[in-house]
Amino acid sequence: MHEFENFRLEKSAIKPDKALPEFTDSFAFDQKLFEADIRVSIAYCDALFDAGVLTRTEAERIKNGLQAILKRSEYDKNYFNESPVENVHSFVEAKLIQLIGDAGRKLQIGSSRCDQAVTAFRLWLREEIEKISILARQLQAAFINAAERQREAILPGYAHLQRAQPILWAHWCLAYFEMLARDRERLDEVWRRVNVLPLGSANAAGTNFEIDREEVAGNLGFEGVSLNSVDAVSDRDFAVEFVGACALLMVHLSRLAEDLILYASKEFQFIELGGADATVSNLSSRKNNIDRLEIVRGKAGRIFGHQIALLTTHKRLPMAYSKDLQEDNEAVFDTVDTVKICLQTAADVLNGMRVREEKTRAAAAEGYFNAGELADYLVQKDVPVQIADQTVQSILSYAVSKGKQLNELSLAEMQNFSAQIENDIYSVLSLEQTLANKSQIGGTAPERVYEALEAALISLEMEE
Repeated sequence: MHEFENFRLEKSAIKPDKALPEFTDSFAFDQKLFEADIRVSIAYCDALFDAGVLTRTEAERIKNGLQAILKRSEYDKNYFNESPVENVHSFVEAKLIQLIGDAGRKLQIGSSRCDQAVTAFRLWLREEIEKISILARQLQAAFINAAERQREAILPGYAHLQRAQPILWAHWCLAYFEMLARDRERLDEVWRRVNVLPLGSANAAGTNFEIDREEVAGNLGFEGVSLNSVDAVSDRDFAVEFVGACALLMVHLSRLAEDLILYASKEFQFIELGGADATVSNLSSRKNNIDRLEIVRGKAGRIFGHQIALLTTHKRLPMAYSKDLQEDNEAVFDTVDTVKICLQTAADVLNGMRVREEKTRAAAAEGYFNAGELADYLVQKDVPVQIADQTVQSILSYAVSKGKQLNELSLAEMQNFSAQIENDIYSVLSLEQTLANKSQIGGTAPERVYEALEAALISLEMEE
């Protein structure tokens, strides 16, 4: 009975009138939209003036008040903590009314929190997508620089995590360059769909006032206006799509982190993530870089979670504005912050690393990497494909039994398996020739890789 009484007392200590606003308010996180909300409000003020709703004096007072609020926020660190409000839009309205009086209330004429909120959200996200794309471009540049620093470095390629045919280090770098190029293309596509003005949709049915929505769109840098007011305020597919594009970007960053962590391990020893010397400072730097890469790898799952959360929320929403939609903000805000810091971290680590070329070259030359070259050699000598494959398997078995690489076998030993093998086989089986043979577009032949590096560099320079 005593425990039950304590439970009742604890329950009674929760005050519903206080708990409910704290549960439904979004100002703690949507204040990120403060500047965007101010810019939207100024543009809408001009639209109300052009529509004859506001006098020139009223419009000037409102715009001056909004500018003053924005300026105050820049130097007053406690500005956002002065009074409890529901969301950033309520905050701006309250501060405006406090500053200029009832004239500030006229800014809400013909609009609503629904279209105001999504407009500020789109404006903010549009500019964050641009920042993310710039950071991804900087990472692409880091890959080009890493490739150029060690153009002739050779890595073993991998299939099923087993050593396979060799590739150039620069070719490996360009693989990630291409992944990031596609990531940026996806972000550009999302940007285009984000860059549509919903303002003027009001609660859902549109506005009664003669607002020139296309002029407002132009003033805010939007490329067009929404064509259906219900859709404009009730759908956040652009937020889902943005997080989805970032999830794929994080897949690529996670793969990069995993590669670098493996290559820096004692088992591989392919790269140095700190200085080359085993000093205390260099060892500390290596550990720090590995820690950072592991965090990048781990944060990918965070973004995947946001994507699932947004999809799950949106699949149940009815056709209208719902309070659930404010939950998009936190997921998108965190996605933006996470992706930006991960891109910066990856570029920083890549700029400070180097390939241990002797180690990687030796690894690339082991493991019968040139078995495919031997098979192709026999086919070019008019040996049927099936016979060529069987012959190579026999030679491989023999080489393994003798503990030799293919190019360490004598000509006589190889001719025991095929009379078509001649002295030119040794140039074919060399590491350099194996690379040079992959000379088609997209291959790892040095001439192709250097062409691809030049093309990649030009593509980035053309963006400037």
